[in-house]
Amino acid sequence: MSDLPQAGMPPRRTIKSFVMRAGRMTEGQQRGLEQGWPRFGLALSGGLQDFAGVFGRTAPLTLEIGFGMGHSTLEMARQSPDEDFIGIEVHRPGVGALLNGVLASQLTNLRVYSSDALDVLRQCVPDARLDRVLLFFPDPWHKSRHHKRRIVQPAFAELVRQKLRPGGVLHMATDWQPYAEQMLEVMNAAPGYHNLAPDGGYIPRPAERPVTKFERRGERLGHGVRDLKFVRAD
Repeated sequence: MSDLPQAGMPPRRTIKSFVMRAGRMTEGQQRGLEQGWPRFGLALSGGLQDFAGVFGRTAPLTLEIGFGMGHSTLEMARQSPDEDFIGIEVHRPGVGALLNGVLASQLTNLRVYSSDALDVLRQCVPDARLDRVLLFFPDPWHKSRHHKRRIVQPAFAELVRQKLRPGGVLHMATDWQPYAEQMLEVMNAAPGYHNLAPDGGYIPRPAERPVTKFERRGERLGHGVRDLKFVRAD
């Protein structure tokens, strides 16, 4: 789909937290790209956005990084029609699947970027604009030599803090215990945040986070899921 923004992104980062995976498109995913992208897609080239203008209203705004196939994103948007959602994903089948779901559900409170999430945050999101940032099950980059590719780093924490409003929340979840420990270490050390877990650790699974097929599969394999919530304190 030529309208999907894929080229021309500034070469700011030589180390990516994701890889562009090829995937065969289903009929529904292709329909989502062809019919949904012109209505609900946002391009990096659009620059800094007035999201009240994009959605036609002022409402609580959630941004999700790496929504995969979009199942949880779609469910959250359905369950909260009085809130607005922005999803970011570089995997074309996932973008198409989510957009197809948006069309089928006749939702108006969701928009999609298909670009590097860090570029979207830097270039398109005004400071202190977001109520929530969601990062569910990011690539854990298991091998130690690849840990530098993990998205949760001190620079990421600071960038997200700038984009959250005071009182806004960064909510992360992972089923990879070593990555959960790194997330906790990075975020507990990050200036301007407060851990919502009373003991400074993980929180119980929040009811508002939908259970995905990925999570159910992990549970069957014995993978425990860790949730973390940090609020912008200043």
